[in-house]
Amino acid sequence: MFRDVPGGGGRKPARNVLGEPLESCSFNPLTGFFRNGCCDTSPEDGGSHTVCVVLTADFLAFSKAQGNDLSTPAPAYGFPGLKPGDRWCLCAPRWQEAFEAGQAPRVALKATHEGALADCALADLKAHAVDLS
Repeated sequence: MFRDVPGGGGRKPARNVLGEPLESCSFNPLTGFFRNGCCDTSPEDGGSHTVCVVLTADFLAFSKAQGNDLSTPAPAYGFPGLKPGDRWCLCAPRWQEAFEAGQAPRVALKATHEGALADCALADLKAHAVDLS
């Protein structure tokens, strides 16, 4: 949950879309681009796995129809297959695509990396939030 600071000579805590320290998304199933339970990112994360979502059956069916089957296990890659209710670091462009199609899953804002804002509007993420008081 730390990132390099360009020109800063060090690392600082990653931030969520609310400007707070990034919280973990899920350890079971283990998620994140780095498989560390967090939706942290880096330049190597070309898909921007930054949106912590709570999966639904409707979204899983939508994703499968778009060519990204998240439900089927892939043991060779250590992928367990996901089910409704699981929390997962979803690619921000995929969440935006689902949002535009009316199929967006709910979002854990405190575990969603600020990098998601490059693809998703904060107001849209907030409208799908599970963790706003």
